[in-house]
Amino acid sequence: MLNHALRGIPEDRIRYGSWHAPHVSDAPLEDIDLILRVNAGAYSIEAANVRHEHEWRVWENVQLPEGKILIPGVVTHHTISVEHPRLVADRIIRYANIVGRENVIAGTDCGFQQGARIERVHPQIMWAKLSALVEGARIASKELWA
Repeated sequence: MLNHALRGIPEDRIRYGSWHAPHVSDAPLEDIDLILRVNAGAYSIEAANVRHEHEWRVWENVQLPEGKILIPGVVTHHTISVEHPRLVADRIIRYANIVGRENVIAGTDCGFQQGARIERVHPQIMWAKLSALVEGARIASKELWA
């Protein structure tokens, strides 16, 4: 049904991912074949929050389809702790070593979507987390592309 709704949209314009929720009833990433059936050019996955960080191991047994991009969340909105750039770099490198450095774009778990009456993460913390993402990506890029 989702692919029917996406019909006519170029895959390179489609990123498929998760949403902000407690994540206690998420399908396990081991069911990745369901996600990879979506006609998207990139797949955004939870990778930094404590409920999903261990799931990087799935990619040891599942091959990312040719021409697809993986967007692991390397900072999370689930805590107010700001990730250290080295930790962010390590997360990026872990995925790059498994699915290929050219197939990874560092992202955030679910993003930092805010609502008119909902502030999930204070803006100063969001910007600090995004700064850690940028610095971690610099570190990872230097190591992966040296």
